[in-house]
Amino acid sequence: MGVRASASALLSYDLTVVAADVRDVVGGAGGWLYDRVRAGWKVTVVVPASSDGRPLEILGVRAVAAGAQARSLAADPAALAVPANLLGADPTVRRHVIDALRRGTAEVTIWGDCGSLDVGFSVGPAQYRLSPAARVFKTHALAAAGLGRAAAPVEHFHSRALWYPADGPDLTAIR
Repeated sequence: MGVRASASALLSYDLTVVAADVRDVVGGAGGWLYDRVRAGWKVTVVVPASSDGRPLEILGVRAVAAGAQARSLAADPAALAVPANLLGADPTVRRHVIDALRRGTAEVTIWGDCGSLDVGFSVGPAQYRLSPAARVFKTHALAAAGLGRAAAPVEHFHSRALWYPADGPDLTAIR
């Protein structure tokens, strides 16, 4: 469970990120996404067509425009990540996330203010400690996105995962 066939004969972990703003992706989850790419994940970020993809390229993730390009993505990715503000504002994204939680076959990760967010399933607080390389690359991506600040050593999420890769989880539950 969790491994999906990719375009080549090899199998890979697919992480699909859906966001309304590149700056939000880089600021909220950029270090985690960078480290996932380094670990062999195929990370794709769906953003509006008008978005500047340079900050995402710095992180090594692939950006696709929402709409026709996004329809070619895996319908059932191994992992799905979204910002809380989009989950609360976009009924289509919300339905997709709830369906993934209901199926129980995908890791679902949310960043941002989840305070009053109710998706009908338990998503617990988690954190990710960035590798030194992720901090450097995220800092450069933040600058390219016009958010000229240094990357913090930890990113915070809410997540639900029913499986983990063989090398263990990268998100650490906060208790």
